Amino acid sequence: MLVRHADPARDAAACVAIYAPYVTGSSVSFEEDPPTAERFAAHIAATSERYPWLVLEAAGAVVGYAYATQHRARAAYRWAVDVGIYVDPSRHRAGAGRMLYEALLGLLRRQRLHSACAGITLPNEASIGLHRALGFEHVGTYRSIGWKAGGWRDVSWWQLRLAPDGGGADAPPPEPLGPQRL
Repeated sequence: MLVRHADPARDAAACVAIYAPYVTGSSVSFEEDPPTAERFAAHIAATSERYPWLVLEAAGAVVGYAYATQHRARAAYRWAVDVGIYVDPSRHRAGAGRMLYEALLGLLRRQRLHSACAGITLPNEASIGLHRALGFEHVGTYRSIGWKAGGWRDVSWWQLRLAPDGGGADAPPPEPLGPQRL
């Protein structure tokens, strides 16, 4: 398997094919309709201007993807990102998620980011297990925050410290860098 940076034109349709069942057949994603390949290509391109968007290939086919996005818009949050990962169900529990996340988290560290945050719609023991195995810690749960699949859903929030706090109260950390290459 090969992890590489996503190419919006080349990979959008494959990413949508992986993502669509999470939208239509589960409460994992809070979107109600799967995006088009064109919309997804634009999303990949816009995200890649500031953060990594990675795909995992097996035998030339995209079987998963992981990405980072801005956590919040205010300047004080510029060292934090939200992360997401989606893997073809046929690749679950085969190391695909770990491979993608390890590559993504390494790039985020090189970008001088401080924290990665992940929201997990409950229940989702497999995702919780993956995040826990990679060092994420549970930091809270939003109760009944989204309506999906006929009911209110909780979202569990997880955080991974990418870098030590360092510095003092008067010394801000170095500014984050732009996207890094594998």
